[in-house]
Amino acid sequence: METSEILKKVRKIEIKARGLSSNVFAGQYHSAFKGRGMAFSEVREYQYGDDVRDIDWNVTARFHRPYVKVFEEERELTVMLLIDVSGSLDFGTQRQMKRDMVTEIAATIAFSAIQNNDKIGVVFFSDRIEKYIPPKKGRKHILYIIREMLDFKPESKRTDVKQALEFLTSVAKRRCTAFVLSDFYVRQDFLQPLQIANRKHDVVALQVYDQRARELPDVGLMRIVDAETGFEQYIDTSSRRLRQSYEKYWHQRQEKLRETMNKSNVDLVSMATNEDYVKALLMLFKQRS
Repeated sequence: METSEILKKVRKIEIKARGLSSNVFAGQYHSAFKGRGMAFSEVREYQYGDDVRDIDWNVTARFHRPYVKVFEEERELTVMLLIDVSGSLDFGTQRQMKRDMVTEIAATIAFSAIQNNDKIGVVFFSDRIEKYIPPKKGRKHILYIIREMLDFKPESKRTDVKQALEFLTSVAKRRCTAFVLSDFYVRQDFLQPLQIANRKHDVVALQVYDQRARELPDVGLMRIVDAETGFEQYIDTSSRRLRQSYEKYWHQRQEKLRETMNKSNVDLVSMATNEDYVKALLMLFKQRS
């Protein structure tokens, strides 16, 4: 992509993302993620209306009545974006490529964060850590991140979410909010590193998928290629049995993904490329407020 084309795209994304963060998400972002970047201050007895997740079970057991941890907000908060740059993101049969939607969502979160005076850091990952951009503040920093997202060429096409989460746990020393943006087309189990990461940080999973991942159209013989492995084959989509098996496989995979997130106490938002991600993010922010 030529420099002038990249700059045009960066500007277009900036206008949209800044507009959303200023007008649509104003206030919602802060109230949704006020729990991140909190430093432990003291414990006190539980009061009606306190969040049960703040109960200190050790102190509660000692005094035989519930006590909660009291936190105070740190001045410098950090948001980490873990962005999947594997081959499967370069796919889209609807309004846009998955990669384009991920870029827009990441930019919207980034602008919401700097309006809240938070720092933003980024980890680009495939089945390795492709690039790490340490957390900083400011519009210039975000424009650099967007430019990188648009023009970044990963070394690998495969995906390993496990490695990205382990990197987050090792590199982010202070508590942060981490958004994992991926289609979650993964072959490895990542339950344990996700649980460890979410104990230390506040992890949110944002899944972007294409409608064709859920269901095949009845168009006869079709050539399909695995974007990560390069494996190629022809399938007969006129077969109803094949289409049903394909859909069943999607639901099984989604169920496993939801199970992993539930066991880790991580919020999962799934968005198709032909859907409005703004509604999905607003719903997430409201649920967490």
